[in-house]
Amino acid sequence: MEKLITLPYPDNGLEPVISAQTISFHHGNHLQTYVNNLNNALPNSGLENLPLTEIVKQSTGAIFNNAGQTLNHNLYFLQFKSPTENNSPQGKIASLIDTQYGNFDQLKKQFTQQSTTLFGSGWVWLSLTKDNKLEISQEPNAQNPITRGNTPLLTIDIWEHAYYLDYQNKRAEYINNFWKIINWDVINSRIA
Repeated sequence: MEKLITLPYPDNGLEPVISAQTISFHHGNHLQTYVNNLNNALPNSGLENLPLTEIVKQSTGAIFNNAGQTLNHNLYFLQFKSPTENNSPQGKIASLIDTQYGNFDQLKKQFTQQSTTLFGSGWVWLSLTKDNKLEISQEPNAQNPITRGNTPLLTIDIWEHAYYLDYQNKRAEYINNFWKIINWDVINSRIA
C-alpha cells in the first residue's frame, strides 16, 4: 500500500519558482490520485507486496501508469529545496557532469533542449547508466529510465499541470527557473 509522500518543505517553500497553489494541486491532488489509483489496482495483481520501483519495472497498463507516475512524482518533489540563484552541483554529480559534458552549462543546455522539445506530456530525466554514464532522456507519459536499468537522478515534469498555474504556456521559463530549486545533495544521494 503506497502512501502520499510528505514534502520536506512547506507548500510555499519553492516560491517564486513554483507557487504554493501549484504545490497544493500537484502534490495534494494529482499525486494523491495516482497513489489512490495504484492502491485500488494492486490487490490480486501479484505485485502488491513489491517495492514501488519493482512494481514500475514489472507492471503494464493501469498499474504501470499509476505506479510510474507515483514514482516519478516522488522523485520530482523530493529533489527540491528553497530557490538559490546560481545553484550549481557539487560532489559526485559535479564530477560526473564535468567528465561527460565538460561543465554544468553544457549539461543544462542539453537537458533544457530536451525539456523544451518534448512533445506532449512526459518527463525529462538525467539518469545514470549501468556503466556510470549520465544519460538525458525524454520519457513519455509515466515512463521512467529505471525500466531500462538506469538509476534516475534528476527529473523535470513536463505535464502542463506541473507549471501551467504559474507559467501558463511559458514552458521555457519554467524550465529555466527549475535549476534554482534543485537540491544537489539529494541528487548525490541517488548515485549508487
